[in-house]
Amino acid sequence: MANQPRVAKVLAALLVSMTAGAVVLMVLGNNPPSAGPFCLSTYYRLDPVDSALASRAAQSQDRWNCIQVYYSGTKAGNIDQLASLSGLANPEDLNCHFVICNGLGGSDGLIQTAERWLKQWSSIPDHTWYGTSRTIRVCIIADGKTAGPTDSQRRRTEVLVESLAHKFAVTPAYIYYPTNWR
Repeated sequence: MANQPRVAKVLAALLVSMTAGAVVLMVLGNNPPSAGPFCLSTYYRLDPVDSALASRAAQSQDRWNCIQVYYSGTKAGNIDQLASLSGLANPEDLNCHFVICNGLGGSDGLIQTAERWLKQWSSIPDHTWYGTSRTIRVCIIADGKTAGPTDSQRRRTEVLVESLAHKFAVTPAYIYYPTNWR
């Protein structure tokens, strides 16, 4: 029983620190501390990846067999800005299925679903890409040289690719990332 004063002091210190912590949280309200390199509060404000996988057209299990992740070649943007930079009159003509924003044009890690995915249309191979009609294309807003993907973009891309691979039984051998992804 000689430790009773020590136990009382520890409990009192614990009570004071918990009360102080609660007061700080109440003062902050809905204004979290400034974001560091990766802020969970910002991450959790984004829509779940599963909602990006939805489409208007029926999704067949064997429709897709490959996933390609590539950089937009721009430092900022979103789905509409990419379409206009590509000289397209309509974002529907953008040659990818998903766009993942970097905070400059859309929230960092925001997954925008392109019309090609919503309608389950194939991407069209051209002079910069030689995939097949069964390839899902994921565009990361980054130039890939001076500005790589943000931490949030990486995490959201990996979750998206994992979900797509699971849903359409795409093996890891058919998932392609940019050479400097890691």
